[in-house]
Amino acid sequence: MKVDQKGHTVTIKDTQGDVNAFLEKITQQFKTFEKQNIIIDLSSDSNISEKDLKAFLPLSKVHKKAKKSFVIVATDLDFNAISDKLAVVPSLLEAHDIIEMEEIERDLGF
Repeated sequence: MKVDQKGHTVTIKDTQGDVNAFLEKITQQFKTFEKQNIIIDLSSDSNISEKDLKAFLPLSKVHKKAKKSFVIVATDLDFNAISDKLAVVPSLLEAHDIIEMEEIERDLGF
């Protein structure tokens, strides 16, 4: 697990390729990241499935209730098959764009 912090956003990258172990580590260390926007970078794992992403849903809900963004970066997926409750994008640039838009929405009171 590699953690990169820039401003009010932290990017957490899976370095082992085991999504379940990665999710467990993030859940255990969630208090460390709870006051920041989170980008989960799974782009290096080409075997990721929609089911794997659904495992992040409870963590995403808790984070969004705290008025922070939670975005997952994954490639080689059918993005239409993924739940609307999860923000999943194909690149880090798009993840940063989503966070920026959500920050503006929060500032405007949406």
